[in-house]
Amino acid sequence: MDASNKTEAVGANGTTVERRSDREVVVTRWFDAPARIVFEAWSTPELFRKWWVPKSMGMTLHDCEMDVRTGGTYRLNFGEGMDFFGRYIDVMPPERIVWTNEEADENSSVTTVTFEEQDDRTLVVVSEVYPSKEALDAAGGAEEAMPETFAQLDELLATLH
Repeated sequence: MDASNKTEAVGANGTTVERRSDREVVVTRWFDAPARIVFEAWSTPELFRKWWVPKSMGMTLHDCEMDVRTGGTYRLNFGEGMDFFGRYIDVMPPERIVWTNEEADENSSVTTVTFEEQDDRTLVVVSEVYPSKEALDAAGGAEEAMPETFAQLDELLATLH
């Protein structure tokens, strides 16, 4: 994606990926489940590991440690020294989760996920803010993976309610 605020919609529920600025990517999607269930899928390690990694990437999430509370930490291990980790800086069930992505040191981002329920459906908005345009450009890939990741979340949610 280039910095020209390109938007992409995929699937029946429509995952939208948008670069809102040189430093921010926002992904939105409606899910056919109440906010408390969608929040649970984001905050329970056993559920999170079932949908977070796009199957097309061929990666395995070997270990998933999540203490989803303000001040808690997380670590996702994909083997071969590939770890994603950070801390939760604001958690308000079932409305919001904000965490740091600390594996990139000075290029680390902050991710905010909000859950807005309307008529037993939930609008999920994921905002990822980077310290610079260069850091966002270097991160690449995550925004392209979100439509597939969200489709996998959709499949999981259908089994939970």
